[in-house]
Amino acid sequence: MKKIAIYGKGGIGKSTTTANLSAAFSEMGLKVCQVGCDPKNDSTRLLLGHICRKTVLDVVRDNDAITSEDIVHTGYNQISCIEAGGPEPGVGCAGRGIIVALEKVRELNVLSDMDAVLYDVLGDVVCGGFAVPIREGYATDIYIVSSGELMSLYAANNIAKGIKRFALRGVVRLGGIIGNSRNTLNEKKLLQEFAARLNTYLITFIPRDSIVNEAENKRQTVIQYAADSDQAKVYRKLANMVLHNAKMTVPTPMDFEELEALAEKYGSKN
Repeated sequence: MKKIAIYGKGGIGKSTTTANLSAAFSEMGLKVCQVGCDPKNDSTRLLLGHICRKTVLDVVRDNDAITSEDIVHTGYNQISCIEAGGPEPGVGCAGRGIIVALEKVRELNVLSDMDAVLYDVLGDVVCGGFAVPIREGYATDIYIVSSGELMSLYAANNIAKGIKRFALRGVVRLGGIIGNSRNTLNEKKLLQEFAARLNTYLITFIPRDSIVNEAENKRQTVIQYAADSDQAKVYRKLANMVLHNAKMTVPTPMDFEELEALAEKYGSKN
């Protein structure tokens, strides 16, 4: 089983990337499950065609004696979809909610027959709850989605710190940086050097394309909405690279001053 976690700053496009990866894996004939680990509950929207109406925490709150059928929903091309869920905004701890939800998923043994499981994890806050997919061995192959914007790089660097901590005591490794373009100055070159400084590489650079927004407005992945588009080909190529990636490393995060200098080096016209 491929056990993959996709991390990244909120709004950077990790859920869109993860959903398109899941869709591409399913096209390869793999049995796929995507697990949303974000209290916004929107990771699987493009696969289900709507916001998941029953998260793990929703079901647990109503009745602790639940079955896998209560929390696993079938999406595009028979992809299994699970949303951990979270507390109401301003109430409770979202990280704790992720812990409870993933423990329930493990208890019900719903992932045992999957070929690939993808965890879509919020990366702005690397607290204990959001680190669970790494810390508890749910995922072994970690990818970070980032643009060339400083705050996206800052979040990616922080995530790398967490990966390093758990890589030194287990099998978790960083598989690469997934560049999701924001059309900033020298963005691809910046991401290539950023990845190299982290002791990894830029596994792909996803161009900015309006077809992504069109597909999202139709509540579909690009793979489903525009199967023959160049953007769909980018996601399929990424899926193949992730599936066969042997360049797994322990990251070497930077200090913030070094990160700022790197961003300034590529982000200035002078």
